[in-house]
Amino acid sequence: MSLEAVNQGDVSFATDENGITTIEFQHPLSNSLPGRVLAKLAETITSVGKDDNTKVIILKSAGERAFCAGASFDELIAIDDLDVGKVFFSGFANVINAARKCPKLIIGRVQGKAVGGGVGMASAVDFCYATKFAAVKLSELAVGIGPFVVGPAVERKVGTSAMSMMAINATEWYDAEWAREKGLYAETFDSIEAMDEAISVLATKLANSNPEAMSMLKEVFWQGTEHWDTLLSERAAMSGKLVLSDFTKNAINKFKKK
Repeated sequence: MSLEAVNQGDVSFATDENGITTIEFQHPLSNSLPGRVLAKLAETITSVGKDDNTKVIILKSAGERAFCAGASFDELIAIDDLDVGKVFFSGFANVINAARKCPKLIIGRVQGKAVGGGVGMASAVDFCYATKFAAVKLSELAVGIGPFVVGPAVERKVGTSAMSMMAINATEWYDAEWAREKGLYAETFDSIEAMDEAISVLATKLANSNPEAMSMLKEVFWQGTEHWDTLLSERAAMSGKLVLSDFTKNAINKFKKK
């Protein structure tokens, strides 16, 4: 990802007459996310969550092939001190925490492959639909770090066993059916159209449900994660330290050349 690519990508949102707000992020490189876009995504989730006109949120990405390719490698390799590293890795932490603390239920729409931080985002929503093309991979160990920041969100959804499988076998794709069986996806569909139809049905039901009951339910679902602001910040520092090592910089350069 060049400097030009780092400056590309954006986040948009729109609310329909039923109170269904759709948040969409996009980047031309497989929806990989530079820090600037991650910050805007976290801010958008937070502000939409406070909007009384919003009853339920759909989180999606643009395009058909990739849900999210994770972090920007060019930003990653340019990190040259611990504080910068912590800020960089806090990008996905802030998105996860924004989703966790948002008082509205969030439906995830995963139309294609999810890598690293993308798996973390799919794990941070409250209910997630996907297509059969939505394979997942936690590739962090393959580039000399680990899925420390997204780990708690992924582990909460799929359990320690499945999360550790993905984290250890970091070059392996796990298919959408595997992810459904582990609880990451509620259901998988043969096409984007079928998935979108199911999302529309569920979102409409939720938009007509008791807002206070949904907010209270969400608090119950996320009970025990109140320390995540601190935890994910500590995890970001762990990754920030590792990315300064020659081992990791060499691993990222090799990965980029593949």
